[in-house]
Amino acid sequence: MQNKGFGGDFLSELKRKNSLVDIASNYVRLEQKGSRFWACCPFHSEKTPSFSISEEDGIYYCFGCKETGDVIKFVEKMENLEFMDAVKFLAERAGMEVPSLENSDERKKKQQLRDRVLSALDFAYKHYMENLYSPDAKKAQDYVKLRKFTRRELEDFKIGYSKDWTDIVTYLLGKGFTENELLSAGIAGKKDGRLYDFVAERLVFPIFNSFGECIGFSARALEKTDFAKYKNTAETIVFQKGRVVFGINILKSQKQQQLLDKIILVEGQMDVIAMHKAGFKSTVACMGTALTKDHVRELKRYNSNIFLCFDNDGAGTKATLRAIEMFRNEDVNLKVVQLSGGKDPDEVLQNLGKEKLQEMIDQALPYMDFLIEHYQNQFDLSKAEEKNAFVKAILAEIKKLGDETLFEPYLEKVRDISKVPLDVLRRNVNGSIVETKVTMPKMPTVPTESGGDKASKFILAALLHKKDFVDKKIDYSKLLEEFSSYLDIINQNMPLSSIFDLEGASDDPFLMELVNFNFAAFQVDEEKYFKECLWKVAENKLKKMQAKLSEEYKVCEDLDKRAEIARALGRLAISLKNKNLEEFYGRR
Repeated sequence: MQNKGFGGDFLSELKRKNSLVDIASNYVRLEQKGSRFWACCPFHSEKTPSFSISEEDGIYYCFGCKETGDVIKFVEKMENLEFMDAVKFLAERAGMEVPSLENSDERKKKQQLRDRVLSALDFAYKHYMENLYSPDAKKAQDYVKLRKFTRRELEDFKIGYSKDWTDIVTYLLGKGFTENELLSAGIAGKKDGRLYDFVAERLVFPIFNSFGECIGFSARALEKTDFAKYKNTAETIVFQKGRVVFGINILKSQKQQQLLDKIILVEGQMDVIAMHKAGFKSTVACMGTALTKDHVRELKRYNSNIFLCFDNDGAGTKATLRAIEMFRNEDVNLKVVQLSGGKDPDEVLQNLGKEKLQEMIDQALPYMDFLIEHYQNQFDLSKAEEKNAFVKAILAEIKKLGDETLFEPYLEKVRDISKVPLDVLRRNVNGSIVETKVTMPKMPTVPTESGGDKASKFILAALLHKKDFVDKKIDYSKLLEEFSSYLDIINQNMPLSSIFDLEGASDDPFLMELVNFNFAAFQVDEEKYFKECLWKVAENKLKKMQAKLSEEYKVCEDLDKRAEIARALGRLAISLKNKNLEEFYGRR
């Protein structure tokens, strides 16, 4: 495996100056137990901590979802960054300069393309902004006036206009960008061999990441069209819709200025802009897609007070229910704003004004109270059958809280609504509750491989983890020749966290199993067990050698050769009888 493009010295120094424990503590609450730090995993929902950090090795591992990595991988996951951007993030934090990439031409080309794509997008959004003020942008200017956007909103959101099907293509080609770069950026499409503006003749909303880099566009049609009203950049090397939050750059600025007390999540970018115009600066939206775990992680690292403010219609209610499931167990204070006087925040502001919307936000319901009210409205409680359905539905939601100490206030509300006695509700909700004691996670059981495979894995893990009991006389390249690629890594004698610097290492399940090998699961004398594993593997090898020589002996007609084979078979028989490992000793 090749290094990911940096010298090992740089990455080692980067990790030394960015302790994984220090970095992770900014995202999760860590508790030290023995030599390890534990937390509820940030990569999947759980109540009992199964996310573990070894400070000594600089690696993390979740016993629940099996996520593992070093501090760079952790930042990649938590900040939704590519490897290079995670390195830059940590280098900036440590005051280090990022050196040029080494070795891989393919890697260099990918990074160069990414840089060119970001540069093209930067030129594009600025050109679109200039277009909005040109004399031939009357359609766009009329729409902006209709929406009552001020110069402040136009500047804050860098709103622009695509004049026609070729203007941006001609402009960027003139700046030295290639056809491939425009296609890779999602700026242009291609038809009949010709490039065209992907968002032609639309009002253009640039989409920025948390670093303020333009990564794509959303664009609104200004006239009736057979196509969709809104059009978003397709997936590219820098734009993945399921990870993008519209307005995240402004949200980050609010946090840096210590002005962020909550996050208001709405459905679309027009709502975001209208909310900002009215003074609700902490409003963001997902990009025309259902909320994902990547969105949740992106938002919760800025603030734990999340207000769902989706449209006041059936689709908005469904989106709210989905969002509740995504945020559930994520250690956030989740509330639901119930809109009235308009189907979305923009309409409410137009019809009732920002003071009324502020009242609705102030009166937002904790998500469990919203669910109770929602299900109450779904059923006719005057009918016994529907009352029973209501109780069953809401008890299922209460069960999802997991911690029984949280059940009581909601059970009392259900009692008051349904008139079902409290003790009956308690019995029903507790009947199938899974025990939720705070305990250390169960360690993975020893794999069910064959004895030889299990023994080989234990030996390799002991070598990788530099265990004191490793027998240094053995030539492991001979004993474990089928694992030569892993032995090559082991022989580099690198720290465990440096393994993640190797291209493709984290995608190799067997290697990751060795890195996170759980010796404690064997509950044996490790040195004694290691010797047993050595013999188990050696015995299998010796028996295979014995079988091969026996077949050769049967067909060999040369008497001298037969005698030589017989002597070799004799030595093997003695080795098998005496459990002798000398066949696998290294040269002395």
